[in-house]
Amino acid sequence: MSENAAPGEAPRRDPEELPDEICEAVPDYDDEYLDRVSDRLMYSYDLDRDVVVAGERFEMTAEMRVRNQKQFLHPSLSYADHDMMEHVFARRASTPSVDGLERLVAFAHDVADERVEAHEEHYGTDVTVALVVDRIPDDVAAFVDGFRDRTLLKFGYYGHYEVNLVVVAPDRQDLVASENADTAAAFRLWERVDPPDEGLLSRFAKRFWR
Repeated sequence: MSENAAPGEAPRRDPEELPDEICEAVPDYDDEYLDRVSDRLMYSYDLDRDVVVAGERFEMTAEMRVRNQKQFLHPSLSYADHDMMEHVFARRASTPSVDGLERLVAFAHDVADERVEAHEEHYGTDVTVALVVDRIPDDVAAFVDGFRDRTLLKFGYYGHYEVNLVVVAPDRQDLVASENADTAAAFRLWERVDPPDEGLLSRFAKRFWR
């Protein structure tokens, strides 16, 4: 990092410093901000670009799957397996609206209905929608800040899924996120991503800390 660079604003890492399999799998977004966000996500997420899902176009999508296992003496003797996933959909928009966010919440529920594999080993799935905007209106900030949407599957026996919202105006260094949108840290480039406490690992706190 340059000595004069603010946290999160250092130049992108030289591709030669990264394993070939990581570099080859990371798209070029032709968007400096999204490229820098992808730098934070590339280690733990499968990234894609220019994706259309249910009629909605997103410049960036990311997907992560984690299996948590407890083992007894040997890896083959595992028990209490839990699957955790996150789907991230990000795109640019000029000025967001509450109506537009409500439409994206409905979109996120449709994604969950299609992609969540509800079974005894499913612990949780997050569907996170992020908008990169010029500015964040007050009503949008209030809507997102107070937003939480969790759905239990078969009364929680098959886990749950949660819809998260992130709205960020990078030029203004302004971001608002719903209560459990942990991935928001990857979009807050003007702040350093600090090592998390071990107790936060259940929410994948290390997934973009490098």
